[in-house]
Amino acid sequence: MKKIGLLVKETSENRIKNSFKTSKGLIIVKYSGVSSPDMSSLRKTLRVAGANLFVVKNSIARRVLKDLGIKDLIPSVETPCAMVFFKDEPVDTSRALCAFRKGHEKLILEGGFLAEKLLTQKDIEIMSKLPSKDMLRAQVVMTLNAPILGFVIVLNQTIKKFVYCLDQIKKTKSS
Repeated sequence: MKKIGLLVKETSENRIKNSFKTSKGLIIVKYSGVSSPDMSSLRKTLRVAGANLFVVKNSIARRVLKDLGIKDLIPSVETPCAMVFFKDEPVDTSRALCAFRKGHEKLILEGGFLAEKLLTQKDIEIMSKLPSKDMLRAQVVMTLNAPILGFVIVLNQTIKKFVYCLDQIKKTKSS
């Protein structure tokens, strides 16, 4: 029979590994000095953005990162930290973290991992300023639609000019 401490560690490790497998990436956050109610509001905000925040012991986080092959993130796990796993848009998650950080300077973005690439704090901040996927799609559609719309306007103006010309001819013949 295993001790309770070992069971808790194994459960935490398995939960982190499963979260990593089902997510697109992770961001490591240092939260020392952030109050518990603020952490709860951060969790709610991240849930809306399609992400989950896990507070983990550093030894467990290091072991899991080593097992997952992300050894470059191990040095960023020193003081109390949390892992944010995002399933949907990494842009939404980074935007939520950066917005929360504006009011809580003690929250530090250490780094992350996305699509086989390590993320720095600067990468996360840049990603937060990108437009969302829906906004990009709308911009592509507008770009594709612009020449067609211009062509329709030109054709419409040509028809209007033709009708205007016929109207002027009618007026001159009737007078």
